[in-house]
Amino acid sequence: MRATFIHGAGDIRVADAPDPVIVHPTDAVVRVVRACVCGSDLHPYHAMPPAPGGRSIGHEFIGVVEAVGPEVRTLTVGDFVIAPFAVSCGTCEFCRAGLQTSCSNGGFWSDARLGTAGGQAQAVRVPLADGTLVVAPGVDESADESLLASLLTLSDVYGTGWHAAVRGQVAPGSTVTVIGDGAVGLMAVLSAQLLGAEQIVLMGRHRARTDLGVEFGATAVVAERGDEGIAAVRDLTGGGSQIVLEAVGHYPAYEQAIGIVRPGGVISRVGVPQYDQAPVGFGTLFGPNITLTGGPAPVRAYLETLLPGVLDGTVNPGRVFDRTFDLEDIPAAYAAMDAREVLKAIIRP
Repeated sequence: MRATFIHGAGDIRVADAPDPVIVHPTDAVVRVVRACVCGSDLHPYHAMPPAPGGRSIGHEFIGVVEAVGPEVRTLTVGDFVIAPFAVSCGTCEFCRAGLQTSCSNGGFWSDARLGTAGGQAQAVRVPLADGTLVVAPGVDESADESLLASLLTLSDVYGTGWHAAVRGQVAPGSTVTVIGDGAVGLMAVLSAQLLGAEQIVLMGRHRARTDLGVEFGATAVVAERGDEGIAAVRDLTGGGSQIVLEAVGHYPAYEQAIGIVRPGGVISRVGVPQYDQAPVGFGTLFGPNITLTGGPAPVRAYLETLLPGVLDGTVNPGRVFDRTFDLEDIPAAYAAMDAREVLKAIIRP
Protein backbone atom coordinates (compact mmCIF):
# COMPACT_ATOMS: atom_id res chain seq x y z
CA MET A 1 0.00 0.00 0.00
CA ARG A 2 0.94 3.67 -0.07
CA ALA A 3 1.43 5.75 3.06
CA THR A 4 2.69 9.17 4.13
CA PHE A 5 5.99 9.67 5.94
CA ILE A 6 7.62 12.77 7.36
CA HIS A 7 11.40 12.82 7.02
CA GLY A 8 11.99 16.15 8.75
CA ALA A 9 10.80 19.74 8.64
CA GLY A 10 9.10 20.45 5.32
CA ASP A 11 9.82 16.95 4.00
CA ILE A 12 6.65 14.92 3.38
CA ARG A 13 6.83 11.86 1.14
CA VAL A 14 4.45 9.14 0.00
CA ALA A 15 6.04 5.70 -0.21
CA ASP A 16 5.26 2.01 -0.35
CA ALA A 17 4.58 0.39 3.02
CA PRO A 18 3.62 -3.14 4.09
CA ASP A 19 -0.10 -3.89 3.99
CA PRO A 20 -1.43 -3.92 7.57
CA VAL A 21 -2.47 -7.27 8.99
CA ILE A 22 -4.04 -8.55 12.17
CA VAL A 23 -1.32 -8.85 14.82
CA HIS A 24 -3.33 -9.16 18.03
CA PRO A 25 -6.76 -10.80 18.43
CA THR A 26 -8.31 -7.44 19.35
CA ASP A 27 -7.09 -5.74 16.15
CA ALA A 28 -9.00 -4.63 13.09
CA VAL A 29 -7.73 -3.53 9.70
CA VAL A 30 -9.45 -0.49 8.20
CA ARG A 31 -9.26 0.54 4.56
CA VAL A 32 -9.08 4.32 4.65
CA VAL A 33 -11.79 6.13 2.68
CA ARG A 34 -10.87 9.66 3.74
CA ALA A 35 -8.05 11.10 5.84
CA CYS A 36 -6.87 14.67 6.37
CA VAL A 37 -4.05 16.94 7.47
CA CYS A 38 -4.38 18.43 10.95
CA GLY A 39 -3.07 21.77 12.10
CA SER A 40 -1.07 19.86 14.71
CA ASP A 41 0.65 17.97 11.87
CA LEU A 42 2.19 21.30 10.92
CA HIS A 43 4.19 21.42 14.16
CA PRO A 44 6.59 18.63 13.09
CA TYR A 45 6.35 19.96 9.54
CA HIS A 46 7.91 23.15 10.88
CA ALA A 47 10.41 21.81 13.37
CA MET A 48 11.07 18.06 13.17
CA PRO A 49 14.76 17.16 12.91
CA PRO A 50 15.80 14.95 9.98
CA ALA A 51 14.67 11.35 10.51
CA PRO A 52 16.41 8.69 8.43
CA GLY A 53 13.76 6.45 6.95
CA GLY A 54 10.99 8.82 7.94
CA ARG A 55 8.10 8.44 10.38
CA SER A 56 4.51 7.69 9.39
CA ILE A 57 2.09 10.50 10.13
CA GLY A 58 -1.60 11.31 10.36
CA HIS A 59 -4.23 10.68 13.03
CA GLU A 60 -7.63 11.38 11.45
CA PHE A 61 -9.38 8.87 9.22
CA ILE A 62 -12.64 7.14 8.40
CA GLY A 63 -12.99 3.94 6.46
CA VAL A 64 -14.29 0.42 6.01
CA VAL A 65 -13.40 -2.55 8.21
CA GLU A 66 -11.55 -5.08 6.07
CA ALA A 67 -10.60 -7.65 8.72
CA VAL A 68 -11.12 -8.25 12.44
CA GLY A 69 -9.28 -10.34 15.01
CA PRO A 70 -10.98 -13.29 16.71
CA GLU A 71 -11.65 -11.36 19.93
CA VAL A 72 -13.32 -8.36 18.27
CA ARG A 73 -16.99 -8.32 19.28
CA THR A 74 -18.58 -5.05 18.16
CA LEU A 75 -17.34 -4.78 14.57
CA THR A 76 -17.83 -6.80 11.42
CA VAL A 77 -16.17 -6.71 8.03
CA GLY A 78 -17.83 -4.04 5.91
CA ASP A 79 -18.69 -1.66 8.78
CA PHE A 80 -18.04 2.00 8.05
CA VAL A 81 -16.13 3.41 11.01
CA ILE A 82 -14.75 6.59 12.52
CA ALA A 83 -11.28 6.33 14.06
CA PRO A 84 -10.67 8.80 16.92
CA PHE A 85 -7.15 10.15 17.14
CA ALA A 86 -6.45 8.11 20.28
CA VAL A 87 -6.43 4.33 20.60
CA SER A 88 -8.38 3.20 23.67
CA CYS A 89 -9.44 -0.06 25.27
CA GLY A 90 -12.84 1.13 26.49
CA THR A 91 -12.60 -0.83 29.75
CA CYS A 92 -9.91 0.71 31.98
CA GLU A 93 -10.75 3.23 34.71
CA PHE A 94 -9.90 6.20 32.49
CA CYS A 95 -11.95 4.99 29.53
CA ARG A 96 -14.89 4.32 31.83
CA ALA A 97 -14.53 7.90 33.10
CA GLY A 98 -14.62 9.25 29.53
CA LEU A 99 -10.90 10.10 29.39
CA GLN A 100 -9.80 7.80 26.59
CA THR A 101 -6.74 9.92 25.82
CA SER A 102 -5.34 8.65 29.15
CA CYS A 103 -6.24 5.00 28.48
CA SER A 104 -4.04 2.63 30.50
CA ASN A 105 -3.70 0.30 27.53
CA GLY A 106 -3.95 2.67 24.59
CA GLY A 107 -1.99 5.42 22.91
CA PHE A 108 -1.99 7.24 19.61
CA TRP A 109 -1.34 6.73 15.93
CA SER A 110 2.33 6.61 14.87
CA ASP A 111 3.02 5.27 18.37
CA ALA A 112 6.12 3.05 18.54
CA ARG A 113 5.01 1.55 21.85
CA LEU A 114 1.74 0.32 20.33
CA GLY A 115 3.23 -0.41 16.94
CA THR A 116 0.69 1.83 15.24
CA ALA A 117 1.24 3.64 11.96
CA GLY A 118 -0.17 6.95 10.76
CA GLY A 119 -3.61 7.46 9.29
CA GLN A 120 -2.57 9.26 6.11
CA ALA A 121 -2.40 5.96 4.27
CA GLN A 122 -4.48 3.53 2.27
CA ALA A 123 -5.07 1.23 5.24
CA VAL A 124 -4.38 1.11 8.98
CA ARG A 125 -4.13 -1.59 11.64
CA VAL A 126 -6.28 -0.54 14.60
CA PRO A 127 -5.38 -2.04 17.99
CA LEU A 128 -8.08 -2.39 20.64
CA ALA A 129 -10.63 -2.05 17.87
CA ASP A 130 -13.74 -2.49 20.04
CA GLY A 131 -12.74 0.37 22.31
CA THR A 132 -11.42 2.63 19.58
CA LEU A 133 -13.61 2.50 16.48
CA VAL A 134 -17.19 3.75 16.22
CA VAL A 135 -19.58 2.51 13.54
CA ALA A 136 -21.47 5.10 11.49
CA PRO A 137 -24.73 3.21 10.92
CA GLY A 138 -26.24 3.27 7.47
CA VAL A 139 -23.14 4.82 5.89
CA ASP A 140 -20.91 3.40 3.19
CA GLU A 141 -18.13 4.83 1.08
CA SER A 142 -20.58 5.96 -1.62
CA ALA A 143 -22.05 8.52 0.78
CA ASP A 144 -22.24 12.17 -0.20
CA GLU A 145 -18.91 13.99 0.05
CA SER A 146 -20.32 16.50 2.52
CA LEU A 147 -21.37 13.67 4.85
CA LEU A 148 -17.99 11.97 4.57
CA ALA A 149 -16.29 15.26 5.39
CA SER A 150 -18.46 15.83 8.46
CA LEU A 151 -17.89 12.28 9.67
CA LEU A 152 -14.16 12.84 9.30
CA THR A 153 -14.30 15.86 11.64
CA LEU A 154 -15.48 13.46 14.35
CA SER A 155 -12.08 11.79 14.38
CA ASP A 156 -10.57 14.94 15.87
CA VAL A 157 -11.47 18.56 15.20
CA TYR A 158 -15.20 18.54 15.98
CA GLY A 159 -14.65 16.48 19.12
CA THR A 160 -11.73 18.72 20.09
CA GLY A 161 -13.79 21.88 19.68
CA TRP A 162 -16.56 20.24 21.71
CA HIS A 163 -14.05 19.27 24.40
CA ALA A 164 -12.87 22.87 24.64
CA ALA A 165 -16.43 24.05 25.19
CA VAL A 166 -17.32 21.28 27.65
CA ARG A 167 -14.18 21.77 29.73
CA GLY A 168 -14.80 25.50 29.59
CA GLN A 169 -18.26 24.91 31.09
CA VAL A 170 -20.13 26.61 28.26
CA ALA A 171 -23.82 26.73 29.07
CA PRO A 172 -26.91 28.64 27.95
CA GLY A 173 -26.24 32.36 28.28
CA SER A 174 -22.44 32.09 28.45
CA THR A 175 -20.08 34.70 27.10
CA VAL A 176 -17.33 32.90 25.18
CA THR A 177 -14.22 34.01 23.31
CA VAL A 178 -12.51 31.63 20.91
CA ILE A 179 -8.85 32.29 20.09
CA GLY A 180 -7.89 30.93 16.69
CA ASP A 181 -9.69 30.67 13.36
CA GLY A 182 -8.30 27.28 12.34
CA ALA A 183 -10.50 24.21 12.07
CA VAL A 184 -10.46 23.52 15.82
CA GLY A 185 -11.28 27.13 16.65
CA LEU A 186 -14.21 27.08 14.24
CA MET A 187 -15.43 23.82 15.77
CA ALA A 188 -15.17 25.46 19.20
CA VAL A 189 -17.43 28.24 17.90
CA LEU A 190 -19.93 25.70 16.59
CA SER A 191 -19.81 23.76 19.86
CA ALA A 192 -20.31 26.87 21.99
CA GLN A 193 -23.31 27.78 19.86
CA LEU A 194 -24.81 24.30 20.21
CA LEU A 195 -24.32 24.46 23.98
CA GLY A 196 -26.29 27.72 24.14
CA ALA A 197 -23.68 30.47 24.47
CA GLU A 198 -25.25 33.91 24.11
CA GLN A 199 -22.14 35.81 22.99
CA ILE A 200 -19.31 34.21 21.02
CA VAL A 201 -16.34 36.37 20.05
CA LEU A 202 -14.00 34.81 17.49
CA MET A 203 -10.43 36.10 17.42
CA GLY A 204 -9.00 35.57 13.95
CA ARG A 205 -7.80 37.60 11.01
CA HIS A 206 -8.43 35.40 7.96
CA ARG A 207 -11.66 36.67 6.45
CA ALA A 208 -12.82 33.48 4.74
CA ARG A 209 -12.35 31.57 7.99
CA THR A 210 -13.97 34.13 10.28
CA ASP A 211 -16.91 34.42 7.85
CA LEU A 212 -17.42 30.68 8.29
CA GLY A 213 -17.10 31.20 12.04
CA VAL A 214 -19.97 33.69 11.90
CA GLU A 215 -22.06 31.11 10.05
CA PHE A 216 -21.21 28.62 12.79
CA GLY A 217 -22.43 31.04 15.47
CA ALA A 218 -19.85 33.74 16.23
CA THR A 219 -21.58 36.98 17.19
CA ALA A 220 -18.48 39.15 16.71
CA VAL A 221 -15.03 38.90 15.16
CA VAL A 222 -11.87 40.56 16.48
CA ALA A 223 -9.00 40.61 14.00
CA GLU A 224 -6.55 42.54 16.19
CA ARG A 225 -3.91 40.78 18.26
CA GLY A 226 -1.89 41.64 21.36
CA ASP A 227 -2.98 44.54 23.57
CA GLU A 228 -5.25 45.93 20.86
CA GLY A 229 -7.08 42.63 20.52
CA ILE A 230 -7.37 42.22 24.29
CA ALA A 231 -8.86 45.72 24.61
CA ALA A 232 -11.37 45.02 21.82
CA VAL A 233 -12.58 41.79 23.43
CA ARG A 234 -12.83 43.32 26.88
CA ASP A 235 -14.88 46.14 25.42
CA LEU A 236 -17.22 43.75 23.57
CA THR A 237 -17.71 41.54 26.63
CA GLY A 238 -18.16 44.27 29.22
CA GLY A 239 -14.85 43.81 30.98
CA GLY A 240 -13.73 40.33 30.00
CA SER A 241 -14.95 36.98 28.78
CA GLN A 242 -16.41 34.40 31.17
CA ILE A 243 -14.91 31.60 29.10
CA VAL A 244 -11.91 31.58 26.76
CA LEU A 245 -11.35 28.65 24.39
CA GLU A 246 -7.73 28.65 23.20
CA ALA A 247 -7.32 26.70 19.96
CA VAL A 248 -3.86 27.77 18.79
CA GLY A 249 -1.20 26.33 21.10
CA HIS A 250 1.39 29.08 20.84
CA TYR A 251 2.47 31.21 23.80
CA PRO A 252 1.05 34.53 22.49
CA ALA A 253 -2.40 32.89 22.41
CA TYR A 254 -1.99 31.94 26.08
CA GLU A 255 -1.04 35.53 26.92
CA GLN A 256 -4.07 36.72 24.99
CA ALA A 257 -6.32 34.34 26.93
CA ILE A 258 -5.06 35.66 30.26
CA GLY A 259 -5.65 39.22 29.05
CA ILE A 260 -9.28 38.71 28.07
CA VAL A 261 -10.66 36.33 30.71
CA ARG A 262 -12.58 37.97 33.54
CA PRO A 263 -12.06 37.18 37.25
CA GLY A 264 -13.63 33.86 38.13
CA GLY A 265 -13.54 32.78 34.49
CA VAL A 266 -12.22 29.72 32.70
CA ILE A 267 -9.47 29.27 30.11
CA SER A 268 -9.87 25.99 28.24
CA ARG A 269 -6.88 25.06 26.07
CA VAL A 270 -7.03 22.52 23.27
CA GLY A 271 -4.34 23.93 20.98
CA VAL A 272 -1.35 21.60 21.39
CA PRO A 273 1.04 23.76 23.47
CA GLN A 274 4.35 24.57 21.84
CA TYR A 275 5.82 25.84 25.12
CA ASP A 276 6.49 24.32 28.54
CA GLN A 277 6.47 27.33 30.86
CA ALA A 278 3.81 29.99 31.31
CA PRO A 279 2.68 32.33 34.12
CA VAL A 280 0.18 30.90 36.60
CA GLY A 281 0.95 33.09 39.62
CA PHE A 282 -0.99 35.57 41.71
CA GLY A 283 -1.08 38.27 39.06
CA THR A 284 -2.30 36.03 36.26
CA LEU A 285 -4.45 33.06 37.35
CA PHE A 286 -4.31 32.61 41.11
CA GLY A 287 -5.27 36.12 42.22
CA PRO A 288 -8.35 36.47 39.98
CA ASN A 289 -9.48 32.88 40.63
CA ILE A 290 -9.17 31.81 37.00
CA THR A 291 -9.53 28.14 36.15
CA LEU A 292 -7.10 26.69 33.60
CA THR A 293 -8.28 23.48 31.96
CA GLY A 294 -8.28 21.56 28.69
CA GLY A 295 -6.01 18.97 27.12
CA PRO A 296 -6.16 16.31 24.40
CA ALA A 297 -9.80 15.69 23.61
CA PRO A 298 -11.20 12.24 24.41
CA VAL A 299 -13.25 12.40 21.22
CA ARG A 300 -14.34 8.77 21.65
CA ALA A 301 -16.34 9.88 24.69
CA TYR A 302 -18.25 12.45 22.66
CA LEU A 303 -19.08 10.46 19.54
CA GLU A 304 -22.43 9.13 20.72
CA THR A 305 -23.47 12.73 21.42
CA LEU A 306 -22.14 14.30 18.22
CA LEU A 307 -22.70 11.58 15.61
CA PRO A 308 -26.52 11.80 15.38
CA GLY A 309 -26.47 15.47 14.40
CA VAL A 310 -23.96 14.75 11.64
CA LEU A 311 -25.96 11.80 10.32
CA ASP A 312 -29.26 13.69 10.20
CA GLY A 313 -27.70 16.86 8.76
CA THR A 314 -28.52 19.07 11.73
CA VAL A 315 -24.89 20.18 11.77
CA ASN A 316 -22.35 20.30 8.95
CA PRO A 317 -18.91 20.55 10.54
CA GLY A 318 -17.32 19.22 7.35
CA ARG A 319 -17.46 22.72 5.92
CA VAL A 320 -14.04 23.30 7.48
CA PHE A 321 -12.57 21.21 4.63
CA ASP A 322 -11.97 23.48 1.68
CA ARG A 323 -9.80 21.42 -0.66
CA THR A 324 -9.37 17.75 -1.54
CA PHE A 325 -6.04 16.17 -2.46
CA ASP A 326 -5.21 12.66 -3.63
CA LEU A 327 -2.86 10.79 -1.31
CA GLU A 328 -0.01 11.05 -3.81
CA ASP A 329 -0.37 14.83 -3.68
CA ILE A 330 -0.29 15.12 0.12
CA PRO A 331 3.03 17.05 0.12
CA ALA A 332 1.13 19.81 -1.70
CA ALA A 333 -1.63 19.63 0.92
CA TYR A 334 0.88 20.25 3.71
CA ALA A 335 2.43 23.14 1.79
CA ALA A 336 -0.97 24.70 1.09
CA MET A 337 -2.05 24.50 4.72
CA ASP A 338 1.29 25.85 5.89
CA ALA A 339 0.89 28.81 3.53
CA ARG A 340 -2.69 29.32 4.81
CA GLU A 341 -4.00 28.84 1.30
CA VAL A 342 -6.14 25.98 2.67
CA LEU A 343 -7.99 25.83 5.98
CA LYS A 344 -8.06 22.03 6.21
CA ALA A 345 -7.14 19.54 3.51
CA ILE A 346 -9.08 16.32 3.03
CA ILE A 347 -7.11 13.38 1.62
CA ARG A 348 -8.52 10.79 -0.76
CA PRO A 349 -6.38 7.59 -0.78
